[in-house]
Amino acid sequence: MSERLTVLTLNEGSSSLKFGLYAAGSGAAALLAEGAVDTSPGHDESFDRIEAALGGVRPGAIGHRIVHGGPDLFEPALIDAAVIAKLEAATDFAPLHGPAALALIRAAAERYPELPQVACFDTGFHAHLPDVAAVLPIPKALRSAGIRRYGFHGLSCQSIVHQLGSALPDRLIIAHLGSGASVTAVRAGRSVDTSMGLTPSGGVVMATRAGDLDPGVLLYLMRVRGMDAGAIEALVDGQSGMLGISGRSGDLRRLHAAGDADAALAIAIFCRSVAKQIAAMMAALGGADLIVFTGGIGEHDGAVRDAIRADLAWAGPVATQVLPSREGEQIARGAAAALGVFMVHKGWPMLREPDND
Repeated sequence: MSERLTVLTLNEGSSSLKFGLYAAGSGAAALLAEGAVDTSPGHDESFDRIEAALGGVRPGAIGHRIVHGGPDLFEPALIDAAVIAKLEAATDFAPLHGPAALALIRAAAERYPELPQVACFDTGFHAHLPDVAAVLPIPKALRSAGIRRYGFHGLSCQSIVHQLGSALPDRLIIAHLGSGASVTAVRAGRSVDTSMGLTPSGGVVMATRAGDLDPGVLLYLMRVRGMDAGAIEALVDGQSGMLGISGRSGDLRRLHAAGDADAALAIAIFCRSVAKQIAAMMAALGGADLIVFTGGIGEHDGAVRDAIRADLAWAGPVATQVLPSREGEQIARGAAAALGVFMVHKGWPMLREPDND
């Protein structure tokens, strides 16, 4: 890469902030440093620790993982006032993730006012889902409000496609399994169906999220139990899934160690839920040439992978592979591409590695 931009990538979770420093350009990204910091003390301390880990190297740009860009933002975008306004509107679709992402963007702008920031979207890989997958079975008039299947974990999926390179099969299924989990059908490198829907709450059973749930359950909770939207949101996103089934934890490591009937049931329901979604993606693709497991669970929990494979034995031999989710690398590539286009448009010098002397 003769022309490179040093990109600091930020990927915020519920209690930690993953960061990476990449030399990015020409469609590639080389990792220079990475780590994670606890975000509970606040953003100032988080950035202090990141800077200490980077050993004094100053980035030339910042790239953010954004879970939901709403109906207008899919491609990596240079963050300006107009993009901020769209991200604020999109918090209606991702109330758990959107406000936190905006707070991090503002904190980064205060810390590094001279650096451009780029938003990279988890929904981007699914932007061109065919109507048979994207359209939800609700009145057509609601589509104009942006109510559709968006799909998530797109940066992870893009990183898998990139890693496979020339070995990319025509019919690929990606099972991103972590505390959040989704399954995506990929034909010739493009997403054609995925398990998550309007929000990251849908699809497979997850650590604390219910996944797909009979809407009658929600109506019952409102009508009979008197629960409002906030209480239902807390229940389906934070108290359900494997945590709700086991009554113990949503962490598979703890559930494996527990050994009791409820923990075993939670694991079994999770595995069956993933297998059912993989089977659904086989229907969308007309079969599968390769299933890739990724994410914290997908990469490291062999017992879960074996249980899912056992549930899919009826499909005959299907190749499986374990690959790491390289979201940071994908963010760096997206940020460099977006800034390169911006600089060319403005007539600015092309990307180059900044002088850190």
